[in-house]
Amino acid sequence: MWWKIKCTPIRQHWVSVVSKQVKESEVQMIAIRAQGAGGQHVNKVSSAIHLRFDIEASSLDEELKDRLKALPDRRINREGVIVLKSQGTRSQDMNRMMALNRLYELIERVQEAPVTRKRTKPPKRAQENRLNNKKMTAQNKQRRAKPQV
Repeated sequence: MWWKIKCTPIRQHWVSVVSKQVKESEVQMIAIRAQGAGGQHVNKVSSAIHLRFDIEASSLDEELKDRLKALPDRRINREGVIVLKSQGTRSQDMNRMMALNRLYELIERVQEAPVTRKRTKPPKRAQENRLNNKKMTAQNKQRRAKPQV
């Protein structure tokens, strides 16, 4: 998972744009012990990161807050708090970066306004073709039927 943290120049620009909107004081990170197998090291070191970000208390635009709360995402609880857990690596710093990147990705996903669908109507010729095809299919099926005596 460490390869996901490496940033391309475009991604570095994106992270800086999103991170300017999110203040460091608004993000609460707690180091916890990672789950799963790992032996003695896992039992001694708190390398996993538990990140909490309160949407309502943040300095984001009201429109962004509304879009974030409307996301069908299980990481956003009823109180409007984003809860992320990162335990992919053995390094606490890498897990912290991964958790922040996930938060930035979530915020970036709602930055663009959703595009409303334009209702379109099929052309007259396409409607006629569809009805003609339906008639031809119905005639074929009638020809296949057993003759009535």
